[in-house]
Amino acid sequence: MSYQQPKNGMIGMRLPVRDAQVKVTGQLKYVADMKLPHMLHAKVLFSPVAHARIKHIDTSAAEALPGVRAVVCYKNAPDIPFNCCGENIDETKNERIFDPIVRYVGDKVAAVAADTVQIAEKALKLIQVEYEELPFYIDPEAAMKEDAYPIHEGGNIAEVVNLNQGDVDKGMEEADLVFEDRYSLPAIHHSAIETHAALAQYDANGKLTVWSPTQDAFAVRVNLSRLFGLKMSRVRVVASAIGGGFGGKIDMILEHVVSLLAIKTGRPVRLVYTRREDIPSSHSRHQMILYLKTGVKKDGTIVAQDFNVVINAGAYAGGTSSVAWAMGGKAFRIMDIPNIRFKATEVYTNCLCGAAMRGFGSPQEFFAQQRQLNQIAKALNMDLVDLILKNLKGEHGLDLRNNTPLGNTYAKACVEQGAALFDWKKALAEQEASRRENGRYRIGVGMAAATHGNGVFGVHPDTTGIILHMNEDGTVVLASGCCDMGNGSVTLQGQVTAEILGIQPSDIEYIQADTDATLWDFGNFSSRGTYVSANAAVKAANALKQMLLEEAADLLPDAIDRIVLHDGRAWSLNYPDRSATMAELAQHARSKNQRDLAVAETFASRAMAESYGAHFVKVQVDTETGEVKVLDYVASHDVGSVLNPMSVEGQIEGAIQMGLGYALCEGIVWDEKGRVKNSTFRTSHIFTADEMPPIRVTCVDKPEYTGPYGGKSIGECSVVPSPAAIANAVSNAVERDFHNLPLRKEVILAALNQP
Repeated sequence: MSYQQPKNGMIGMRLPVRDAQVKVTGQLKYVADMKLPHMLHAKVLFSPVAHARIKHIDTSAAEALPGVRAVVCYKNAPDIPFNCCGENIDETKNERIFDPIVRYVGDKVAAVAADTVQIAEKALKLIQVEYEELPFYIDPEAAMKEDAYPIHEGGNIAEVVNLNQGDVDKGMEEADLVFEDRYSLPAIHHSAIETHAALAQYDANGKLTVWSPTQDAFAVRVNLSRLFGLKMSRVRVVASAIGGGFGGKIDMILEHVVSLLAIKTGRPVRLVYTRREDIPSSHSRHQMILYLKTGVKKDGTIVAQDFNVVINAGAYAGGTSSVAWAMGGKAFRIMDIPNIRFKATEVYTNCLCGAAMRGFGSPQEFFAQQRQLNQIAKALNMDLVDLILKNLKGEHGLDLRNNTPLGNTYAKACVEQGAALFDWKKALAEQEASRRENGRYRIGVGMAAATHGNGVFGVHPDTTGIILHMNEDGTVVLASGCCDMGNGSVTLQGQVTAEILGIQPSDIEYIQADTDATLWDFGNFSSRGTYVSANAAVKAANALKQMLLEEAADLLPDAIDRIVLHDGRAWSLNYPDRSATMAELAQHARSKNQRDLAVAETFASRAMAESYGAHFVKVQVDTETGEVKVLDYVASHDVGSVLNPMSVEGQIEGAIQMGLGYALCEGIVWDEKGRVKNSTFRTSHIFTADEMPPIRVTCVDKPEYTGPYGGKSIGECSVVPSPAAIANAVSNAVERDFHNLPLRKEVILAALNQP
């Protein structure tokens, strides 16, 4: 799609998300708020052991409890394997609704539908299960050994991904210095305020309707259709209001359970996880171990880089393959290193399933790379900013494996602009002064650069469908195949539609991600919201604009190429006194030309652009307690043209909050029995508002010509540099190298107490 210049003032406006008012007033209905007549309540029985074969299960006492309407387990559930992730829906299928083998503490054993939640909870206690316990693994490196007990048939290595460019071994031989390190990052919970929930209804006509805060309604429909033998026309999935997703609501987690219970009972069934159920029993960011080897010349030129990554897939395949391939691709898209090798081994363990989470493997990958660059800069006595600038791709960079264009690559501009705003040289001087003082509190500064893609072009059909319909009064209904997760993607679709039609965003109403009412969409992930989905809105709005121009040419009358749309009217350029309102055009279309002003368009992305960012951090470390306080934070990003500054700033600020938690305190912890120890927000310690530092945001603001009005995505790229930048700052403050996250105070104290 060719680049369009904005003319009507809608692009660049500071617009809140479209449903902000109903959210803050409490009027927005989430699944937990929804009630249907005769609705039942569901609860799930979770496995108390990490790996076992169910020798015997007796549900009779639970079924006999008054108020219980159905109990389901592997004995009366479809024995059909599936993959819960839409991106991998036709690939490795090794999950069932209920399985006679449980593979982690928190795996589903049975479920109950009852008149009340309390009755359902009581019924769970009456289900008797005898387990034959099997060997289990929490550590992926132990699970991948040849003699490890198989969690799935075929062994514990799910897949090995190999990507290459140049000759890495030769590059290492030509390097003046070679650095090798091991890095590890924990699994973390997505920490959406809304826990996982779903509501299903199966009516007398055999129609299954599911309401879910899903990021991938159309993939859920496919899986439900297959599991229950229903035609897709008999399955409707509605993406309800989403109280936070971050990748955690891409996969099908509860929808199949409530559907099975609704089909069994003929009544609506709702299931809402508590927080203590959600953290151990949903999905997490992948735990990863990264072995990184980098060869560098004495002048700072990186000649070779070798990634060897072990990915903890958890108990089932899910979307691990997509994460592995996606993060591998990014290794080739940030720096002009002639020789790169990337290997990722996906390993099954007896942990909860790993899943997509904001950044899709990029935060882990760039944590290792940017941490090691910090070490290299010290060894070469170079400024880290200078080292990174020396090796970053320049404008109009290419993926050198096949010379694929990466769009406008303004990575260097991000570093330069961010360093200037942060006053990097002054911050380094402050860090040096703190070292000389050698007091209790140490100042450290750090930075990191990173990238993330826009969409899935080249891997999957990357499409979004949009329907636009103009009402008789000139207002518009926009039906989008994607849903708004709070990231403003659907709001942006309305914004570009308003720009093209010359109307106000407030004159647009929305229908989102309803498989019966909207066109197909690939899913709300992979940073598709701006680059792909807003481009779909541009295409649909231009098609509706053409219809409006045709009506105006007939009504005014004037030549179609001499009519413009702005301020809610069609205007004649030849006759300035002639104009018509949108309502008049809509009414003319129906009364004169007997047609509705409606269009349905699908946009398929045919390019890949990269978003870039550089983060700069100043921290204070208390050497007596190990506590870290973040004093200052600058985030500099290349998002193409800034289409909605409010949305961009909000996305970046929220991402930094996630990055701070990832770096300093979050991480799922298992005990010796494979049980999650920190299953609440209190014990997980996500960053709170009063812990947040001052944040300054700057954007390069140069158009990406393949994006809508020059824009590209920010939602995921904004978190990617954060953990590395924070860890670099802490390492520089106390002059210790930290290779493992999170940097809890006890970890820092232990490092300080080492000689």
